Amino acid sequence: MSQAFPRALTDYFAARGWTPAAFQREAWAAYRSGESGLIHSATGSGKSLAAWGGPLAEGIDNDRASPGLMVLWITPLRALAADTVGNLQAAASGVGLDWRVEARTGDTASSARSRQRQRPPAALVTTPESLSLMLSYRDAGRQFRHLQAVIVDEWHELMGTKRGVQLELCLARLRRLRPGLRTWGLSATLGNLGEARDTLLGEDSHNGRLIEGPSARPVAIQALLPEGCERFPWAGHLGTRLSEGVLAHLDQPGTCLLFTNTRSQAERWFETILHARSDWLEGLGLHHGSIDRRLRQRIETGLARGEFRCVVATSSLDLGVDFSPVDRVVQIGSPKGIARLAQRAGRSGHQPDGRSAILCVPTHALELAEIAAARRAWQAGVIEARPPLQNSLDVLAQHLVTLATGEGFDPTETLAEVRTTHAYRALEDSAWDWVLAFITHGGPVLAAYPDFQRVVEAADGRYRIASRQQASRHRMSIGTISSDTAVSVRYQGGGYIGSIEESFIARLKPGDVFLFGGRSLELIRVRDLTAWVRRAHRRRQAIPRWQGGRLPLSSELADQVLSLLAEADQGRWQEPEMAALRPLLAVQKRWSSLPGPDRLVIERTRSREGEHLFIYPFAGRLAHEGLATLVAWRLAGYRPATYSMAVNDYGFELLGREMPALDTASLGAILTTDDLVDDLLGAMNASELARRQFRDIARIAGLVFQGYPGRGKSNRQLQASSGLMFDTLSRYDPDNRLLEQARREVLESALEVERLRHALERMKTQEWTINHTERLTPLAFPLWAERLRNRLTTQSWEDRVARMIGQLEKAAS
Repeated sequence: MSQAFPRALTDYFAARGWTPAAFQREAWAAYRSGESGLIHSATGSGKSLAAWGGPLAEGIDNDRASPGLMVLWITPLRALAADTVGNLQAAASGVGLDWRVEARTGDTASSARSRQRQRPPAALVTTPESLSLMLSYRDAGRQFRHLQAVIVDEWHELMGTKRGVQLELCLARLRRLRPGLRTWGLSATLGNLGEARDTLLGEDSHNGRLIEGPSARPVAIQALLPEGCERFPWAGHLGTRLSEGVLAHLDQPGTCLLFTNTRSQAERWFETILHARSDWLEGLGLHHGSIDRRLRQRIETGLARGEFRCVVATSSLDLGVDFSPVDRVVQIGSPKGIARLAQRAGRSGHQPDGRSAILCVPTHALELAEIAAARRAWQAGVIEARPPLQNSLDVLAQHLVTLATGEGFDPTETLAEVRTTHAYRALEDSAWDWVLAFITHGGPVLAAYPDFQRVVEAADGRYRIASRQQASRHRMSIGTISSDTAVSVRYQGGGYIGSIEESFIARLKPGDVFLFGGRSLELIRVRDLTAWVRRAHRRRQAIPRWQGGRLPLSSELADQVLSLLAEADQGRWQEPEMAALRPLLAVQKRWSSLPGPDRLVIERTRSREGEHLFIYPFAGRLAHEGLATLVAWRLAGYRPATYSMAVNDYGFELLGREMPALDTASLGAILTTDDLVDDLLGAMNASELARRQFRDIARIAGLVFQGYPGRGKSNRQLQASSGLMFDTLSRYDPDNRLLEQARREVLESALEVERLRHALERMKTQEWTINHTERLTPLAFPLWAERLRNRLTTQSWEDRVARMIGQLEKAAS
């Protein structure tokens, strides 16, 4: 591109041995011409500088100090804020700009926030929640009067979530305050780029740019192959048993990031590595979102300086972090998604000319197929899409109360503003009127209660917060992240360690030992949502479990797994992971059949427990939960019966005393999309599911207050309050739109009804192979073990599993 850029900017690159890439120059030129858009480029290729270089170039052109807040940088994770601030500040100082770059997140001290309001920095790194909080103050217009740009990092992580919807609404307000505001999004791994750009820019999307950087660089994806692959796998069986291979990998020079899918896995692997290599204590770190921010920041700083041999982390470190060098990346367990694997692999060789590599460690044998499938998909350029959300009225209600808490809002102007967003572009007048009525008096049932009269219509027609108390309560409730109630973990003698979900702590009694933050801790007591602990030296310990611990297999990855199984059925073993699985798949084929894109495998097995029905649609765990319940419901129409069930990413099991005779015709009537939603709602006890979903909706919309700091409500109290609210509204206000939203979200999110529908439609086109097996097959065994796990103690379960493996191995030999 021929446009000239400031010498200071190009010199900054040259001093580091870099040459501005074509896509970076294109982004800088687009920014300087007042455009907005989405920058899509491989991890580590320089997206951040592509977005930040435009404001820097403009700042150099103007040759003056910052008049106030000019750039908002939105990050999806507050754990990334410190690292982002450092990188942006380094670049600003490197080109000679006297700009301050600071962070404002939930971790920022109140004194720093006050200072920022009095003396705003040139750029502020913040989260959607903190941006919404800033809009809740009456001087928001003054705070943003110099704002020139908003840059949204890792937009793909926000799009398709309520946090993304919250950000869409905040951006619409900022564009009203600052006409001509430029908005840029950054993304590395996303399938639906045009839709992502349009969602970010709202009604301005027709003028938006889509700038694509270098195509994804080659990623070396390798699996740690176990010695002698077991033919009857069960979830979690391998895991840390492959630790010697992982330790040998870590013994190489340089730094390593070891990623896990859950915080529980991170705790376990940190402890495993430390126990095996105690001399690594100073060079071993643990990083996840529940650990105290000061410890997280120390880990981030040390990693940037190359002081750690290995950091065990969750997604808290796989997004937007530009530290270098990271020499190796390890992924524990299947990534469950192609984009997630690519994102994490990109942490290695994290510089424009670097190469990426990742070692994947299976936690059970069948994950080897998922690892091979992920490599195939990445090489083929297949990546998952993120569909955006529409018409989340709970988020809209929260946003309107936020605006009312600030300078207030005019309903006609604000409706037009809200409709500029992608999320509410089709918002009906009746829905808007309902939300206004909801935030002013709570609707027909709640109108008599003052707590629900949060907003009032003033004489000038503007809607404003009803009282200072309502404003205070609202600011403490801003946000859309759903999680269990957090319990603080503190030492008895003082000192904050982090937070754990209440549902885990509730299972412990004083004296129990658990692993958290890489420490063995003994529980002393729980009081006022604080768990008081002391260091323990016993080895046996529980590991906290956080929500979202089981990621479902993506549709794109599942399709690739089926293709690999079809190749195996034809005797083709092109991938080393599939070759390692050959003994397992040989038994599966000998006793039953191998699934494939064109074949649905159904197995019937009789045991002392009863009759088992196994079906393998490969539609992911969430869709299989719905399918299993749907099939059980429809089977009961043939003959009243009670069924136990188990699901995983590959299929599901139903177990009953007797199973009706099933052929392709009768199964066709069961596996149909006819009356799908009605049957699901009847089968799933939809009212109870919706009641649980309503808890988060009620909290976001402001129907349920979580409590003041230090006096928060427990998860049980919140569920009881929202459950009572759900029952009351269901009885006296059945047309309440939040009730309808809860039912819709259950279908869309909890049950993945569209993926379920797609699975049923695909089944119609497949050849159905119904096999009557004498014993559990390798695909059936993990489902049997999963069901057993839910009703036995750990030791009893492991004994039963071991005995069954012995019997099956004997039969297979």
